[in-house]
Amino acid sequence: MEFKRISVDTSKSVFTLHGIDVQDRPILRRNLSRTQFEAFFSKLPATEVVLEACGGSHHWGRVLGAMGHSVRLIPPQYVKPFVKRGKNDRNDAEAINEAASRPSMRFVPVKSAEMQAQSMELSTRQLLLQQRTQLVNSLRGHAMEFGLVAGKGIEKVEALLEMIAHDPAMPSPAKQNLALLGAQIAHLDGQLKEIDRRLVAQHKASAVSSRLAEVPGIGPITALTLTLKIDPRQFESGRHFAAWLGLTPREKSTGGRQRMGGISRAGQERVRQLLVVGATAVIRHAKPGSKMATEWLLGLLERRPRKVAAVALANKMARIAWAMMTNETAYRRKPVAV
Repeated sequence: MEFKRISVDTSKSVFTLHGIDVQDRPILRRNLSRTQFEAFFSKLPATEVVLEACGGSHHWGRVLGAMGHSVRLIPPQYVKPFVKRGKNDRNDAEAINEAASRPSMRFVPVKSAEMQAQSMELSTRQLLLQQRTQLVNSLRGHAMEFGLVAGKGIEKVEALLEMIAHDPAMPSPAKQNLALLGAQIAHLDGQLKEIDRRLVAQHKASAVSSRLAEVPGIGPITALTLTLKIDPRQFESGRHFAAWLGLTPREKSTGGRQRMGGISRAGQERVRQLLVVGATAVIRHAKPGSKMATEWLLGLLERRPRKVAAVALANKMARIAWAMMTNETAYRRKPVAV
C-alpha cells in the first residue's frame, strides 16, 4: 500500500492515523499504541508524515525522521479551521491531513534535542520566577494582616522578614509560617542565580544572541529567547514576524471599509512580552540627548501614549531582530536626537 501522506493526531498513549493515496482518497484510518506506532512506521517506505506542533511532536518528528520519513509540523491554530463538526481523534487527524494539502500552509521546523534542552532552561527560569512572585505576594499579604506593610519588589523582602522576626505582637505560629515562605524565596533566589549564570554563558557563546543584545531594549534573556525559539526562515519579512508575534493591529474589515483594532496578541506570547517590557524600559529613559532617544521615538512619544508607543517600539524591535537574524548582520545604531 502506497501513501501520499499520513497525518497523525497524537496523545500520551493513542495515535490516530489518517492516510491518503495519490488521488487524495482516504485508505488508512486506525488507532495505534506507542509501541505499535513505532513498529508501523519502521516497516513503512519513506512517506510524508504530518503532525500538529505540540508537546512531544518534535520528539516524534526526530524519531520518524531517523526512519527516513519526511516530517512536517503544523501549528494547531492553522488546523482548527479544517476540523469538521463533531470533534474526535479521527476528525482531527483528517483535518491535519487537509491542512497539510494547502499550498500556502506554514510549517514548523522540527527542533533538535539540543535546542529543546536549551529552550527548557528559559522555560524553567520563567516558572521559578512565577513561583517566587507568588511566594512574595503571599508573604506581603499575610504580613499586612498583622499591620506590617512593605513596598513591592524582591529587594524589599529581606527588610520585611526582619520586621516580622522582631515584631513582638505577631503570634509565634504566624512568624514560623512567614519565615518558611522567606526560606522558600531565598531557595528560589539561589536557583535563579544559578540558571542566570548558565544562561549568560550560553548567551555569550552564541554569536546571534550576542549581536541581538546590541539592540536597545533587548537584553541577554530576550536575545537568547529569540535565538532559541524563533526560526527567521519561517517568515517572509520582518513585518510578517511582527504580525505573527501579535504586535500588529487586529483587522476587522468588510465591504471595503478598513477597521483596525488593538494588537492581536497572537503567536509567541513570551517573546512578545519580553519585547514590550524591553521597549517600556527604553521609553523610560528616552530623553533628548540620551543614547536611547532617536528622532522617531521622541516624535512618537509626543503623539501617542507611552503604552501605545511601547508596543510600536516593540514592533520595530521585532523587525530589526528578524533582519539581523536573517541577514546575519550587526545592529546599526541610529543617530541620537538632540
